[in-house]
Amino acid sequence: MTETRAGAVNAGDADRPALPATSWAVLGLLSFGEELSGYDLKKWSDGSLRFFYWSPSFSQIYGELKRLENVGYVSSRMVAQETGNRDKRVYVITDEGMAAVRHWAREAPVEPPVLKHGVMLRLWLGHLLEADRMREVLGRHREYAEAMRRRAEVDVETARAEEAWAYPSLVLKWSERFYTAERDLADAMLADLDEMDGRRGCSGAG
Repeated sequence: MTETRAGAVNAGDADRPALPATSWAVLGLLSFGEELSGYDLKKWSDGSLRFFYWSPSFSQIYGELKRLENVGYVSSRMVAQETGNRDKRVYVITDEGMAAVRHWAREAPVEPPVLKHGVMLRLWLGHLLEADRMREVLGRHREYAEAMRRRAEVDVETARAEEAWAYPSLVLKWSERFYTAERDLADAMLADLDEMDGRRGCSGAG
């Protein structure tokens, strides 16, 4: 099949709007059938999407919701809150939106992941850093990876309790393994630095 535009892969789909992947991510959150507010979507994305793709701000979420509503993929309404606070706007996926996101998930070309590892960029410039600073950078990354691993582990169990979240729970399990690997890679790099320093010490002693 020949892609005619982003998100459309044949002539029959030429009338579908071209949307960025972040739009599909927000629409995907709504595809589970819940009527959600922007706050709910932020909460859901922080408990799922951020482990493997995107940690959106509220402004990004509302920007995508506006885009999706403009093309007819979501609809919204105002609902009163029991607490007496001001009404809130909630969003739900339309039939057209469900068909579009299903088509995107099934047919859109799969793009390879892009690795932009800021820690490795810093270590790549290790000749400009002190040894203690390199270890500090790696240590902080290790702490971050372990914290993310633990959070993913908790969220896996939460997702497993919901039948509709069977597939997200699999992705969260992958995320848990990914951050375990990141933690272990940081440990291995710290050991590599020790070995490098040891070789330099022996060379200097000779």
